[in-house]
Amino acid sequence: MVNPVAAAVVVGLIGLTYKALRPPRPKVCGSPGGRPITSPRVKLSDGRHVAYREGGVPKEEARYKIIVVHGFASSKDLNLPVSQELIDELGIYFLFYDRAGYGESDPDPSRTAKSEAYDIQELADKLQIGAKFYVLGFSMGGYIVWGCLRYIPHRLSGASLVVPFVSYWWPSFPQDLLREAFKRLPHRDRWTFRVAHHAPWLLHWWMSQKLFPSLSFLSGNMSVYSPDDLDLLNSLSKQPSIGEEKITQQGEHESLHRDLITALGKWEFSPIEIRNPFPEKEGSVHIWQGYEDRVVPHTVNRYISQKLGWIQYHEIAEAGHFLFLRNIHCDAAVRALLLS
Repeated sequence: MVNPVAAAVVVGLIGLTYKALRPPRPKVCGSPGGRPITSPRVKLSDGRHVAYREGGVPKEEARYKIIVVHGFASSKDLNLPVSQELIDELGIYFLFYDRAGYGESDPDPSRTAKSEAYDIQELADKLQIGAKFYVLGFSMGGYIVWGCLRYIPHRLSGASLVVPFVSYWWPSFPQDLLREAFKRLPHRDRWTFRVAHHAPWLLHWWMSQKLFPSLSFLSGNMSVYSPDDLDLLNSLSKQPSIGEEKITQQGEHESLHRDLITALGKWEFSPIEIRNPFPEKEGSVHIWQGYEDRVVPHTVNRYISQKLGWIQYHEIAEAGHFLFLRNIHCDAAVRALLLS
């Protein structure tokens, strides 16, 4: 006969385990219990809403239109340090938006590189910015730009990937290259990435538990940053941060965790299998990489540029992961995207 006390303990442990593994429901903006909507939004065909912010010159007067794709733990309110002189000189319109689950954009529990590319296409159509546009993606936003190059190349005038995040399980890549790059990461990040790739259902618990260290980016572990990154972060800490409180307001699982699951999950394609979207040189694709980047090892992005000769690769010798926060590099990336 089963001991009732033992049975109760087992049932209780199962319940606690289930609760620990199951992510909380997202606090969708505008819903009961959710934060109010303060930004303009468009409604997509699947019913989700995407929040956006416009910058630069008015789109009716713009010669160039760039959709900016933010990275991990960021939002449409990111400060893009492009000089006003360059904006006025070239007549640039910027469209910033919150990716699914971030800021005030509705979550998408099924998001992929493909779905995020089509989100960009639909956002561009809803705001009538034209048949073609440029995309500029930072860090984790790089996987969305790869998605654009794969799924909507006919809508692009050009694309730039700045310190783009890489997956250590991409198909068609040399395994020794990925293993060596993976070993350069902090031990805690390697474990987090393994969980995101092999057991995504466990990621919420992994990111919430206190027994083992999880992700360096979120734990205040500064060893993951280069000297150049630390110098930039020190300077930025003295400036007011706009919109930071909104980044994960709908829940960390729908924003941060899904980013890791999507970027490190199974891909339908490999970046090195993408065809040149501009065979007649009517546009260009760029990768910007810091040689001292400790978040994204330069070896993988350098390899991609070698395999895809149509990509213009820019490696900055002393720069780290936050190279785009320096005006000189940001201006250079924007100018190269539009004029090369």
